[in-house]
Amino acid sequence: MSNFPKTSALMQRGTEFLGSEYAILCGAMSWVSERNLVSAISNAGGFGVIACGAMTPDLLDAEIAATKAMTDKPFGVNLITMHPQLFDLIDVCAKHGVGHVVLAGGIPPKGSVEAIKAFGAKVIVFAPTLALAKKLLRSGGDALVIEGMEAGGHIGPVSTSVLAQEFLPELAEDHLVFVAGGIGRGQAIAGYLEMGAVGVQLGTRFACAAESIAHENFKKAFFRANARDAITSVQVDPRLPVIPVRALKNKGTEEFTAKQIEVAKLLDAGEIEMGEAQLQIEHFWAGALRRAVIDGDVENGSIMAGQSVGMLKAEESVADIIQKLMTQSEEALGRR
Repeated sequence: MSNFPKTSALMQRGTEFLGSEYAILCGAMSWVSERNLVSAISNAGGFGVIACGAMTPDLLDAEIAATKAMTDKPFGVNLITMHPQLFDLIDVCAKHGVGHVVLAGGIPPKGSVEAIKAFGAKVIVFAPTLALAKKLLRSGGDALVIEGMEAGGHIGPVSTSVLAQEFLPELAEDHLVFVAGGIGRGQAIAGYLEMGAVGVQLGTRFACAAESIAHENFKKAFFRANARDAITSVQVDPRLPVIPVRALKNKGTEEFTAKQIEVAKLLDAGEIEMGEAQLQIEHFWAGALRRAVIDGDVENGSIMAGQSVGMLKAEESVADIIQKLMTQSEEALGRR
């Protein structure tokens, strides 16, 4: 019997889909969502997701194998749709029999959803608009994550509360929808579940867990920050389709503005194509994030964080975080 009967009942479709005890996904955070955090989240009853990011197929292969050695619970893999070796990465997931693949960062390229379904995995998609959500769910997406602009990392322009009101009444009855962005407490989880979500996704809340390998400087920056310190990157050139990124303000956020100007000049001069320009920007982010997370350079690196960062004050174990969220949600539902 569940300790959280009301919350578990509302999460039931989500937990059945994920195969986990709680329908709490961990957002895939490059460099942070690796074997240690992913296995800890899955072992604690949540659903960990490996962030493939810019990994090569060989690196992903090793990461999945290492995660499997640390947990026998289900976990997923997040693949970036613009990765030049996307189909090779899908093959790696197939080889390991990964049960759930999350496709992020753009419209899935032709054949990618089919390639994932071919080995029996479920496909989780992101969509910034209702029309696109319906299209992706029609064309094979098994579940949808709606992520508001409060989230950390790459974001869209609309807040979570508005997306939830737009998407859930239209989709929740026939589809599995998870809500993400700005969720730091269980009371918010309860509200989205009542609106028809089958579960939630949190990134920032888990980024500084005891099991996260993020550098202590990175974690300290989180604990010091207020919600308003997590700002979005500036787009300097309308022709450069740069997805805004939310991170804590520092020298690195200014460096990105300079990087965009540099790439825009190369575009102007016809020295690179648009696709290459976007990849260069992506690689900039991967490098800047690595400097902060792994090397602890919180001055020049990118400290990607969502606005819920202001609620984080100390390191806690993943198990404690999940139990706290479930307890808060249950108490909120109990007051209804």
